[in-house]
Amino acid sequence: MKTKLQTLLLLSFFALLLFTSCQDEVIEITQPTESEALVATSELTSMMSATSVMDGSADNIIDKASCLSVQLPVTVKVNGQEIIIASKEDYKTIEAIFNEFEDDDDVLNIVFPITVILSDHTEVTVQNKEALAVLVKECKGEDEDDDDIECIDFQYPISFSVFNAQFQIVNVVKIESDSQLHKFIKRVKNAEVIASINFPLNLVLADGTVITVNSNAELAATIKQAKDSCDEDDDNDYHDDDFTKERLDTLLKICPWVVNEFQRNTISLSNAYREYVITFKDDNIVKVRTRNGDMLTGTWSSRITKNGALIKLEFDTLVDFTLEWFVYEIEYGKIKLFTSNGNKLILKKNCDVVIDITKDRIENYLQECFWRIERLSVDGINNEKDYIGTPLKFFANNVVKLRVNGEYVSGTYEIGVRNIGFILQITLDGRPNLKLEWLITFLEPGLIKLENANNKMVLQRHCLDVDDDLKYIDAVIINGDWKVAKYDDGLVHVQDPTINFAGYTVNFLITGRIKVTDPNNGVTAGSWLAYRNDGLFLGLHFANQAPFNELSYRWRIKSITPNRIELKDLSSTGTVERILVLEKKS
Repeated sequence: MKTKLQTLLLLSFFALLLFTSCQDEVIEITQPTESEALVATSELTSMMSATSVMDGSADNIIDKASCLSVQLPVTVKVNGQEIIIASKEDYKTIEAIFNEFEDDDDVLNIVFPITVILSDHTEVTVQNKEALAVLVKECKGEDEDDDDIECIDFQYPISFSVFNAQFQIVNVVKIESDSQLHKFIKRVKNAEVIASINFPLNLVLADGTVITVNSNAELAATIKQAKDSCDEDDDNDYHDDDFTKERLDTLLKICPWVVNEFQRNTISLSNAYREYVITFKDDNIVKVRTRNGDMLTGTWSSRITKNGALIKLEFDTLVDFTLEWFVYEIEYGKIKLFTSNGNKLILKKNCDVVIDITKDRIENYLQECFWRIERLSVDGINNEKDYIGTPLKFFANNVVKLRVNGEYVSGTYEIGVRNIGFILQITLDGRPNLKLEWLITFLEPGLIKLENANNKMVLQRHCLDVDDDLKYIDAVIINGDWKVAKYDDGLVHVQDPTINFAGYTVNFLITGRIKVTDPNNGVTAGSWLAYRNDGLFLGLHFANQAPFNELSYRWRIKSITPNRIELKDLSSTGTVERILVLEKKS
């Protein structure tokens, strides 16, 4: 096998892939060994190929084929109405037309020519319905077993080390999509290239859970465990229209549902109704809790037609919700409802949300752990940066403490009851942005949302000694002296900005204090907090103390070892804007 691989290593392949070579510092590159190389005939290679197959089931309402997909935009005629399908959201328009009448025959005709994408991501131009029928015939039928794995996906980018027969790296290839991965794995399966995966990498389950794996064995086990864990929805209905009434009713009643998006007559009312909580009860009773805690009661019912499921809501006071809604999409933890005339309601399941808020329940939640100020907007100005690394702690005797530079600043808090609902009032000297009467609009064990007038605050729970990753990070950080080994702010400088931190010693104390000693043995202080929030973060705060004030930020932890910590700052689009590297001083 090794001799064959030696003879099949193609230099032209590396030239072809040169444009995808990895130059992005955020990707970890591991030195491969022969045992870590992907094997052309291995189960892992086959599973990676199956996971990267193009899943064509989303548009089955158009082409009735799960192994191909029609490239958008495409023009179709639905029961005589010509419409342009420009995005996946437009599939619900087709379904709404189908649902307009229950006793008619629904017909969809495609306006040719079109382009279809096959399971191997190949694009083919199709001139007429006869040619499309030939391609469709090659697909499996509705809900038949097929080879593609749809219940888990790779989170891109990922990268591979490509190396020669002596296992010396000659290239690093960055993969940005299923299409690129499928083509790359095909070359591996054809023994045209020797490659190993650069770990760690992330995978996303059908319910949105992100799993990190660190080896070939972990990757194979994760894909194998997940591959049959969801409904692949390979029928010709749109999404889960094939739900029975019993399944739908059970799903609705199992947990509370939070309003995520609302639109009435094409006008967005999301700001008015977001975070309203809906609970579907037995005996067809539905209750809605508004943001101020009011409980509104109505009725609900469901029915299944040949075109899908419908949910009818009726309220005396909540007229915007009073409609018979068509269920146009059911995902893990999410239901999307739609009617004609531009009405849309998106609900997210939240089994932790508290429906019956009481003063005692609020106080119990507050006193459980520390609370991070994740967001603080006052008069339209974001102030949360002033509270990075400085969590709040609420005590039973109405005392609240803010941990600043390892020391506690004490104040008071009170839970009050007003006509509009429950309020939280905090009094801390020198913190006027907190000294407001905050209306509690959302409450769950790990999250509290508050607002008043134009001001908003979000608190997220931070419990000590319960997260193994955070315990490891804390143990590493407080051990020894650190230096700033690299600081890249993404700007062009005459002089490397890392030089501004030369000679400084940084100590992270267990109290949450940062002690910075300058070259002249002067000492300044800051605050730190390692926490989890859809990833691992290290919050640093140095007030206005140059040059370290420039490092005040919630840094995402890219990698951490006992002697090195690499942090990155991501923009809203996910690109890396700044990099900070700390290394243990010898």
